[in-house]
Amino acid sequence: MRKKLLGIVILAVSFILVSVTFLATAQVKNQPIPSKTPAKQPAPQTANNISQAAYKSGVRTCAGRINQITNFLSAGVNAGYMMFFSKTNPDQQMASVSMEIPVNNNTAYASVSVAPGQASYCGGMYETVVYWPQNCAAVEAQNFGSLKKGKMLSKNISVRDGGDVKVFLMPAGAGCVSIKKEMVR
Repeated sequence: MRKKLLGIVILAVSFILVSVTFLATAQVKNQPIPSKTPAKQPAPQTANNISQAAYKSGVRTCAGRINQITNFLSAGVNAGYMMFFSKTNPDQQMASVSMEIPVNNNTAYASVSVAPGQASYCGGMYETVVYWPQNCAAVEAQNFGSLKKGKMLSKNISVRDGGDVKVFLMPAGAGCVSIKKEMVR
């Protein structure tokens, strides 16, 4: 009985040490390639359930970037998610996460994609998609008025330009669909 109890204690301590190692690794892995102008790095964050699942699935180089973006998108709310990653060599391939995020009295769909680069760097991008019952002119004025007005994609989708952030507004019946896209370096 004592041997069994000792085995359980050793197993629990091992699990805790592996979890702590993951957190430290996830926070350090996404250091960018040095350049003449150092890029701002996100502050270290506690690994969320999405980045923990990515890490356990073998997506290790980009687990920190997944954590950074999904923490930003979910902002403390409980978001549902589904992961997409390669079954063979997942740490060397693109990975993606689809999320359902509750927003006030609405729901947003978000897609996060990450890909490893050189020297343990990971680039990423996200898109959020939200349906608004108001028309696009009202959505544009109320929610994205601080962004510069861009040119139309073609004839129906207008663009708001915030530099690294772009918002596309697409009519949807009487309402509007906004698609916000940002590259994360």
